[in-house]
Amino acid sequence: MKLTLQHAFFTLAIALSAAPVASGQTRDRLPSAQDVVAKMTQFDAQRQSDLTGYTATRRYVAVNKNRRAEMLVRVECASDGAKQLTILSEEGSGAIRKHVFEKLLSEETEASRRGTRSSTRLTPNNYGFQIVGQETLGTGPAYVLTVSPRTPNKYLISGKIWVDANDYSIVRIEGQPARNPSFWVHSVHFVHTYQKVGEFWFASSTDTTSEIRIFGDSELTIENADYKLNPPDNTNTASVESDREARLAQ
Repeated sequence: MKLTLQHAFFTLAIALSAAPVASGQTRDRLPSAQDVVAKMTQFDAQRQSDLTGYTATRRYVAVNKNRRAEMLVRVECASDGAKQLTILSEEGSGAIRKHVFEKLLSEETEASRRGTRSSTRLTPNNYGFQIVGQETLGTGPAYVLTVSPRTPNKYLISGKIWVDANDYSIVRIEGQPARNPSFWVHSVHFVHTYQKVGEFWFASSTDTTSEIRIFGDSELTIENADYKLNPPDNTNTASVESDREARLAQ
């Protein structure tokens, strides 16, 4: 269980009812994968530059055979993407909490650092993309693309992404790690969904299932709630205004 669940947060679900595309819609009418990814990258860069950070609460629930554990965590994300995760409460299996939850928190903190983020993001540098259709989710119409990692990095994924057809944000990811974490872990599958808060899309929930030799099926659920955007940083604006007023006074 430990080796599977510690990778779940990289894949950057609530139940979303996906409907097939209308019978009159053909693949020839879909935009190219290159166009969708280019807009996805462009819009994401703009949103990231506008994001001043946020706080949220996150609930982890893990179940494996006769073991169960929960943990409630406060998430604080700065404008540069760096995260601070604080445990608010925990209960259940001490082994799961120590070897799974605490490992998740440690690795997510590390992954939020600027140098690591660039090598795990869904970008053309890390993945190949192919458009395969369009579906209507609870969030609205979305383009469906397959994603193939360019390297067998255990922190990359192989599967599908759903990109909102209006603002080109990723709203759903489904698949498996690019490679199994170990000999003991196989048949890993995850579903990761997003929710919109203001103009930004944030992680909503992650459901991960896997099979572990000897122990059998394992499940991990991560649910995010209570998102609050940090207030705008007016420091730079005030500085520019102060300089302008000083020049006018001369």
